[in-house]
Amino acid sequence: MRVFYGWWIVLAAFLNLFFSVGIVYYGFPVFYPSMVDSLGFTRAQLTQGFLVGFVVAGLLFGLLAGVLIDRLGSRQVIRIGIWCVGLPLIGMGSMTRLWQYYLLCIIEVVGYVLTGPIPNQVLISNWFRLKRGRAMGGAYLGLGVGGAISPLLINGLIQSFGWRHAFEIIGALILIVLFPVSQWITRSSPRDLELLPDGISPAASPIEPASGAGGYVVGVEVAQAVRSANFWLIVAGCTLTIGAIGAVTQHLILFLKGQGYSLSGASRVSSALLVSSLAGRVIVGYFADRYSIKNVMALFYLVLALAIPLLFAAQRPAAVWGFALFYGFAMGADYMLIPLVTADCFGLSALGKLLSLIIMGYSMGQWFAPWLAGRIFDTRHSYDLAWIIMSAVAAVGAALIYAIAPDRQAVARQNSIRAGECA
Repeated sequence: MRVFYGWWIVLAAFLNLFFSVGIVYYGFPVFYPSMVDSLGFTRAQLTQGFLVGFVVAGLLFGLLAGVLIDRLGSRQVIRIGIWCVGLPLIGMGSMTRLWQYYLLCIIEVVGYVLTGPIPNQVLISNWFRLKRGRAMGGAYLGLGVGGAISPLLINGLIQSFGWRHAFEIIGALILIVLFPVSQWITRSSPRDLELLPDGISPAASPIEPASGAGGYVVGVEVAQAVRSANFWLIVAGCTLTIGAIGAVTQHLILFLKGQGYSLSGASRVSSALLVSSLAGRVIVGYFADRYSIKNVMALFYLVLALAIPLLFAAQRPAAVWGFALFYGFAMGADYMLIPLVTADCFGLSALGKLLSLIIMGYSMGQWFAPWLAGRIFDTRHSYDLAWIIMSAVAAVGAALIYAIAPDRQAVARQNSIRAGECA
């Protein structure tokens, strides 16, 4: 039996997210202690690099990415972004000044935007309808696997070669792996191979109904979508919760070192957190295909909010490992459900543009919250207030996601299709 090519697309998206998000975003904090010791950067300055990158370039390129994806396809956007991910990491191996760090972070953010969640979410949404939740979950396993491996990998590279060469090795590895994948595996749409979503043969398939593929609501124009309450509930809920995720993950290793853990020990906890997220991603993808997507998303976000207070007992190893288990599991819903909820509410015709707007919105939280946590620590020499704030805003984010009300007729059509698939 011939395997539907869409699953090769899932593999390509898996690798994109493995390197551009899993290794870069979740592995980067392992470099922080070395940069503090060698370059004298403060914690606020370390996290401010990506905040500067987002403010200077992330907003512009995020909006531009959505336009380019809808016009040129995800493949072309990803091919450009790969170089903006790998080259600045190589450059970080030679930096000596704070302005150099900020400049390289700006380029890195551009790469993150062009190679990370935006194009890969659209890629999966184009290739799958009926199994979109499972396909998205499979792709986002790359983010979790990359995040789980990267703390241990980068710590090992730092111990063996020093932090500067570790940067160079990671950057080169990204270019060596991802460019061939984008060149020879990735295809923006099933139409590129004369296929239809989910592997239906064009010759055997009826004309796609005007009501929307896979039972999703008819495509909504961007202007109409941004005037709806659902759009702003998605933006606000994701901004708050992903901000909390960013603050905790970016500062976890520095926090644990301050609690008496070694760099290796803190890296193991960070890896365990991302390993736990793998189970969350598999399970959340399964439930997203069977239950209300926004309710599943809200539940996972609430669990995340309730796990953060375990950090107040960080001197007890059981509390730290319990935090890694529950918080990591809840992180399974962090990014992958956003395109599913968005498609549920607004359809597919402008999904690239809408996801760009949503991702640029929550990126403000993703980059601002770690900077805020760093400022709190630099001022108070403690993360306690930061953890209280992050737990509260994640809980509010869960409530906002729960308040989303997708079009009931569209949801009924989608549930009917899912029931037919499970029968």
